[in-house]
Amino acid sequence: MNLSVLIGMLATVALILGLSIFSGTRMRGAAQENGAAVTAGLIMGTLVGGSSTVGTAQLAYNYGMSAWWFTLGGGISCLVLALCFVGPLRHNGGRTLIGMIEGEFGPAAGLAASILNTVGTFINVISQMIAASAVLAVLFPSLSLQWELIATTLFMIFYVVIGGRRGAGMVGILKLALLYVAMIGSGVLVLRFTGGVGGFRAMVDTIDNPDGVNFYSLFARGAGTDLGAGLSLLLGVLTTQTYAQAVLSAKSDGAARTGALASTFLIPPIGVGGILVGLYMRASFPGIAAKTALTAFVTQYMPGVLGGVVLGALFIAVVGTGAGLALGMSFVLNEDILDRFTHRFDGPARQKLMGRVWMVLVLALACVLSMGSLGDTILSFAFMSMGFRAAAVFASLCAALFFPGRVDRRFALVSIIAGPAAVMAGKFMGLPFDSLFLGIAVGLVVIALGAAAQAVKTRRSNARISQRL
Repeated sequence: MNLSVLIGMLATVALILGLSIFSGTRMRGAAQENGAAVTAGLIMGTLVGGSSTVGTAQLAYNYGMSAWWFTLGGGISCLVLALCFVGPLRHNGGRTLIGMIEGEFGPAAGLAASILNTVGTFINVISQMIAASAVLAVLFPSLSLQWELIATTLFMIFYVVIGGRRGAGMVGILKLALLYVAMIGSGVLVLRFTGGVGGFRAMVDTIDNPDGVNFYSLFARGAGTDLGAGLSLLLGVLTTQTYAQAVLSAKSDGAARTGALASTFLIPPIGVGGILVGLYMRASFPGIAAKTALTAFVTQYMPGVLGGVVLGALFIAVVGTGAGLALGMSFVLNEDILDRFTHRFDGPARQKLMGRVWMVLVLALACVLSMGSLGDTILSFAFMSMGFRAAAVFASLCAALFFPGRVDRRFALVSIIAGPAAVMAGKFMGLPFDSLFLGIAVGLVVIALGAAAQAVKTRRSNARISQRL
């Protein structure tokens, strides 16, 4: 790394953090409800992070087009969010997804969903820590992993604690613009180096490929695995508090829907740039660590200051996603868990303070665990996180939103616990498809049985009333 790269990176990081502070403090007196642009910024500011950039290039290095599932699935999930969930979420009256489940099915279901959903979100925070180490490892090769993670943790805390939720939304807009320059620009450079699409395909065909991977297939890892990855992304977004909060904080249904639709079309193209870079680096540098494919490309081929701007945008992308997830976790821990046991922290000022305490504790714990031997595959952690959350919450959330009063609450509790249990059991069984399918199927079947049980109970109650009359 030379001085010009460092200058470009520091200037970018300073610009984004400065906007976070400005929008979170100077604009705090403005309207608390967000327009479509800020709503989209909140969604993309969290969804487009290390997995969409560094992780996509990493997976493409090994499997090619199969790496598109995170950003492609992200776009599809935002479409479903806009078309199917905006209205029910905003008209339910609950402040959190878990609160909506608890309001329908009682405190036991709410507590179980809170714990399992929080665990799933926490896994994704760890994936962002790992992605950040990939950026800093290229920038500062002499820096130890421990210090890379500590620096990332401090940036994540600063990102949200100073700027707040509105700051995160405004920064999400700027961050997306910079990431478009980074990812689309990197893809264009690859095509220029290889002589266009035809030259790129010819280059891919020369890659040493002893495992016979089909680099042009969306199902290079197997249909079961890749479809499971896409499904876990889709359902994970629908069951994550961070994205629901973006919708709930919009000033109108129209603003929420427009923000989600904008995300639908803006997210998938980012993955294309990562795929081009990943395959180019596989052909040019077959011996490097896959997770450094994107950052190594930037430092190797982009002009100094521009390369620094791109690296700064990538670093902030990771920081913003991790911070956004931690922010959503702190909201759930405050509203759905802590408030269940004590009311000592009621009131806006105390809740805000506890929210910041929770976020610091979450990020500190993720930092410590990331220093261990949890693994090094960024997208695997992200997909695991999404799938775990979906198996725990999706079936019961849909019942609460779309079929209120029609499912026996006892069955909802069983669904919340049985879904993740089935996912974990499926992984140990070595199923030929993603065990998320099993977890979602189990959850939906239990909810269907609960609907049948509630229908029987209602008929018997009506019959007794009729007899009395």
